[in-house]
Amino acid sequence: MTDQLTEREVGRSRVRKEDARLVTGRTTWTDNISVTGLLHMAFLRSPMAHATIDRVDVSGALERPGVIAAFSGRDLADELGSLPCVWPVTEDIVMPDHPPVAVDEARYAGDPVAVVVARDRYAAADALEAVEVDYTPLPPVLDLEEALADGAPLVHSGKGTNRCYVWPLATGDYEAEKARADIVVQRRYTQQRLIPNAIEPRSVVATPPTASNEYTLYSSTQIPHVARVTLSMTTGIPEHQLRVVAPDVGGGFGSKLQVYGEEAVALGVARRLGRPVKWTESRSEGYQATHHGRGQIQDIEIAATRDGKLLGMRVDLLADMGAYLMLLTPAIPLLGAFMYPAIYKMNAYTFNCTGVFTTKTPTDAYRGAGRPEATFAIERTMDELAAELGLDPMELRRLNWIGHEEFPYTTIAGLTYDSGNYEAATDRALALFGYDDLRAEQTARHERGDPVRLGIGISTYTEMCGLAPSRILRDLRYVAGGWEAATIRMLPTGKVEVATGTSPHGQGHATCWSQIAAEVLGVPFDDVEVVHGDTKVVPQGMDTYGSRSVVIGGVAVHHAAKKVVEKARKIAAHLLEANEADLEFSGGTFSVKGSPEATKTIQEVAFETFSSHDLPDGLEPTINAEHLVDPDNFSFPHGTHLCAIEIDTETGRARIRSYVCVDDVGKAVNPMIVQGQIHGGVAQGIAQALYEEAVYDTEGNLLSGTMADYLVPSAVDLPDFVTDRTETPATSNPLGVKGVGEAGTIASTPAVVNAVVDALRPLGVTDVEMPCTPERIWQAVQEASAQEVLA
Repeated sequence: MTDQLTEREVGRSRVRKEDARLVTGRTTWTDNISVTGLLHMAFLRSPMAHATIDRVDVSGALERPGVIAAFSGRDLADELGSLPCVWPVTEDIVMPDHPPVAVDEARYAGDPVAVVVARDRYAAADALEAVEVDYTPLPPVLDLEEALADGAPLVHSGKGTNRCYVWPLATGDYEAEKARADIVVQRRYTQQRLIPNAIEPRSVVATPPTASNEYTLYSSTQIPHVARVTLSMTTGIPEHQLRVVAPDVGGGFGSKLQVYGEEAVALGVARRLGRPVKWTESRSEGYQATHHGRGQIQDIEIAATRDGKLLGMRVDLLADMGAYLMLLTPAIPLLGAFMYPAIYKMNAYTFNCTGVFTTKTPTDAYRGAGRPEATFAIERTMDELAAELGLDPMELRRLNWIGHEEFPYTTIAGLTYDSGNYEAATDRALALFGYDDLRAEQTARHERGDPVRLGIGISTYTEMCGLAPSRILRDLRYVAGGWEAATIRMLPTGKVEVATGTSPHGQGHATCWSQIAAEVLGVPFDDVEVVHGDTKVVPQGMDTYGSRSVVIGGVAVHHAAKKVVEKARKIAAHLLEANEADLEFSGGTFSVKGSPEATKTIQEVAFETFSSHDLPDGLEPTINAEHLVDPDNFSFPHGTHLCAIEIDTETGRARIRSYVCVDDVGKAVNPMIVQGQIHGGVAQGIAQALYEEAVYDTEGNLLSGTMADYLVPSAVDLPDFVTDRTETPATSNPLGVKGVGEAGTIASTPAVVNAVVDALRPLGVTDVEMPCTPERIWQAVQEASAQEVLA
């Protein structure tokens, strides 16, 4: 047997064990998979945002070399149902059918209208030009407010409205608080649409039943278990005959938290032809067909006293659903409903969200999913309130946030924050940032009329992680639960298998789960193997999204490992001829109190269990264990992000000079992985603030449909980040963890935009719409100058 554990694993910055395989190319991406007889699919997509489909003729495609089959939406309609939406947020929500391939009407540019199947992907793609489709154009529906107007063209004419739902939340009496306020600040913010850019495009391979009488679907997905259930319902394939495998997955950011039409079509075509089929999107195809993120208009109003105390807040939200409701579409903006009050105390809160159908690509989860939008609105408005009151924006926040001594604290939105220390994170961030010196430099630049202005942006945030409590999800009308499963298998040779229901796509689960299991079991880190992403190997799970993996999945591993120890204790006591109560367990070894020479390692117990030569009567010959976690509450990481930005007012160019973030994610299982998650999240938040936007023309065509038109920042576009942590353990789980995957994205966008506006405020600029491009910044300066001249 190998040496037992001699130092703590949880809290140790280990190099990720999965990375060596990834960087040396020993990977299995879905597009790498090749099976005997494999065919390839290609989709013909509507060039129009809105049109009736009068005729689809695939006969020309069937005559092309290498083509095996071709189908219209009507050809597939009887065997493929509507794609799933599992979160109908209100009783009267409008939920139109969503065929995987459009039948009668195309509702966004990119809506699939036909599929061609050929011997290779190039033959399939070439044959698309031979498919004939007759369209009758219909008016596009693009503007959220115009879509709700009387007489507006309808995305789904049979539904009689473009209003998907109205969802309210109200606590306290906002109108009464507003009536006694000294100041009321009203602002409108636009959350532009964002297009996810995972490094691996979406891909799917479907194989028909073989001797096992089982369909297998390989997909670059975040949710193999959810996909198995929903695709079974969509295609009619019995769930027990459908295996879903997520092999190596190269990022997702929410875009692979989805059940897509291409997956359903792949299964349907494999069933119809009796042959395996593959589809992999091109990058430009993905820009149209992979769901988008954000897409909101936020009207926010804050009432306060003249000394800066918040009294209440009202939020009215218009949320762009796009053309259809996908898996979680209607719920995404509502995940932010509980986070607009953020870390602040107030007496009343009113929230109202209206979901709106448009003839654009459907929206759904994108890193942060509703919480970045909420954080942006409140943090921008706090800066605006500070400016109106003549207060330093950090001082205003200090006046209103929840003090560390007040936890646990139930917010006006109804969430109970279990722990936090906003003061500690902020003080540390300010010290690293040099806040007072930067403010002094900013004043000096302004006084001398420097055309390059310095702005300082603040974001003091919290978020809710661990999307899980099943009873809460029930109350919010989510169809499924939020539990998570883990199984620990002790092998006869002393090695350990951890089977987790979470499905990683870059987060480092294999490393962190190994650390959690190794610490509890007292076995070496390298003796632990983590398996995941295959519904046959790991039959139970709820997958990965909402920063839930460590908070629920990692905690499930911890509990399962504890169960293994307790099972092993019974056998060790028998082997050592001692009472269970007299055994101590440390560093992977059972010993008898008072007799230190009498020991058994847990790995020795595993082999004795395998042989079963000397087990207690009536005891099962296994120490394997399973545990399912369904927590009672979310977890709430928090932190302070500070951004210093320099803006050339003559050109509009913005350059981030320094960026400091201090985050509190509770206990860190692996601090190095935490830092990496923060870096990635901050990069995506900066991207929304300065670079990225999905742009449509007046006909509903996506103008930013390639990487040449949609600006994804590279390393050279981003600053060095100064990161640090404070540590306030969660009280809701034994590991004290809080989640980190989305924190950087949630916090960074308002910090950057606040810095942009702070730099330009002396010139009369109070807002710059995202992304804050040089053109938009320059235009804001020109408009403010013109207003000053007129005044």
